[in-house]
Amino acid sequence: MSELNPYAKFLDDRPLETILSSTSHEIANKLQMIGPDRSTEAPAPGKWSPAEIVCHLADCEVAFGFRLRQTLAEDHHVLQPFDQEKWAATYKGIPAKDALAAFTAMRTWNLLLIRKTLGTSATKPVTHPERGTMTFQTIVETMAGHDLNHLAQLKRIATS
Repeated sequence: MSELNPYAKFLDDRPLETILSSTSHEIANKLQMIGPDRSTEAPAPGKWSPAEIVCHLADCEVAFGFRLRQTLAEDHHVLQPFDQEKWAATYKGIPAKDALAAFTAMRTWNLLLIRKTLGTSATKPVTHPERGTMTFQTIVETMAGHDLNHLAQLKRIATS
């Protein structure tokens, strides 16, 4: 079985809410540094372009939002994993700005839920079939670490 949060190594000392609430702005900054012409260029064969990374973040925000809500709504819920590469098959041609707009709207909605419920629901258990039993808090930590991982990728592209 793998670790509960494979993105824990990306977390820093900032509060989770600080990370989560700043991601949209950070993505926009990185995309501005990259520029529209380079946003559709993959940094290497088999790697996602900046626009595809942002599409992935938007899709993950849908998945995380569903996971958060299912965890709150159901006892002993089992999360549904997804194949990110299969989801990514639809990303080609989607402008980064459109993916960012979708991400930003969903992140705003998910943050409202997190702020309202984390204090009372942090320890509510949920099962990930590949990672084991985790909590609502673990999902929020995974979201933050996942953000930081992809922001680092965008930063590397922007500064290359």
